[in-house]
Formats: sequence, structure tokens, C-alpha cells
Amino acid sequence: MISIKEVTKQTGITVRTLRYYDQIGLLHPAGKTEGGHRLYGKKELAKLQEIQFLKTLGFSLQEIKNMLFDHQWDWVSCLQNQLTYIQKEKDKLEEIESTIKGLMNNLTMDGDINLIDMQKLIELYKRNMDQRMEFRNQLFNEDEKELLDLLPNVNSGDPDTLEWVSLLGQLKQHMSKGAQAPEVQRIIRRIHEKQKETFGDNDAFLKKLWEVRKSPEKSQKVGFYPIESDVLEFMEIASEIFLNRKQHD
Repeated sequence: MISIKEVTKQTGITVRTLRYYDQIGLLHPAGKTEGGHRLYGKKELAKLQEIQFLKTLGFSLQEIKNMLFDHQWDWVSCLQNQLTYIQKEKDKLEEIESTIKGLMNNLTMDGDINLIDMQKLIELYKRNMDQRMEFRNQLFNEDEKELLDLLPNVNSGDPDTLEWVSLLGQLKQHMSKGAQAPEVQRIIRRIHEKQKETFGDNDAFLKKLWEVRKSPEKSQKVGFYPIESDVLEFMEIASEIFLNRKQHD
């Protein structure tokens, strides 16, 4: 048998934790020294491994105690219930991850975060999902709906989305310089290049997309991330300047 300090050394589990396991009846020591120090044998060490393993699966100490001491324990139902719980927690974590990415992208675009507005936007997005799909079906044909899937998702961290977010953020930073400013025109040129890379020569689709984007009501119904009307107007003016210059080059 080995002392409690040796168990701590071998397993990394603290003396305090081992004492607590003893206190709640989860893992008693095999015996004690004359000085009152706890001793553990192979059986206890094996049970300790079982306890730690079950903890990694997300079970509480009370659940673990029931599992290890009840010889009639229904392991199938127990594991199925735990799997269901873990899957729900995973969905929650993925939702939180998506929201955090959205907040980070929002900060990149706007330089600030309005948590209340963001919360309302997320709740609205969840609540009206069926309506959004119905409205998309009304506006876009099957080929166009496939192109819609290529649009950036503000709650995503993929490279394409991050570049779109960065471009919009840069555009907002330089708006005060005017639509003809070199910095603005460089951003607009990259936006047009990226549109070409993403959607090809689907000009009719891009025109329809832009008309939806310019309408706050339609944008909301389709589920687009809201962009201020003055930013969209500025982008349109800057794009016209870019295209006119391109025709004359």
C-alpha cells in the first residue's frame, strides 16, 4: 500500500480531493498508518482511475458514486442520457462560439459593439427562420439560392467572411475622405474582385442581391446582416466611380 502523498504524486490528484472522496463515501482508503495517514492499495487506485475517467465524461460525483456502488446500475440508459446531455451542451457551445465570432466581426466592421442591439438581432434571426426561407424562395430561383450560400456569414470565422468583414470595416474608416479617395477606391476594387471570385459572371444575381441589400425591410426578411443606409449609399457611389474609371482605362 502507498500513502496519500504518494497517490497524489502518481496521479496528480490533490490530498484535499482524496480526503473529500473519503468524506462523501466515494473512495475510502484501504487503511491508515499508526499516525492516522491514509493508505491506498491497488483496488483503491483502480477505483480512483474509474472515478477520474467518469469525471472526464461529465458525470457528477454523486452520479459516479451511484454508478460504482450499484451493481444493478442501468449503464445503457445512463450513458444514453449522458450522451443526450453532452450533445445539447455541444449545441449550446457552438451557438456561443458563433455569437462570439459575430461580436468580433461586428467590432471589426463598426469599431464598437452594441450588446443590446446584437442580442435583439440574434433573437430576431432565430425567431423568423421559417419566414426568411419562405421570402428567399419568393425572391430567388434555385440557382440563385445556391449562390446565396456563398455569402459571408457574420457569425463565422472562415477566411472569406473575415475578408468581407475587413473590407467593410476599412470602407467605414475611410468614408470621411470621400468616394473618390484612393484608399476608398482600392477597397472598392477589391470588393469587385471578390464578387467576381465568389459569384462569377452572375451580374443579374448581383443586381438583385444589391436591390435587396439596399432595402432594410427586404434585407431583414431575407436575413442579411444590417448595414447602415449611408454606408450602402456611399458604397454605391464609390462603385459607380470605380466602374466609370475602369471603362475609360
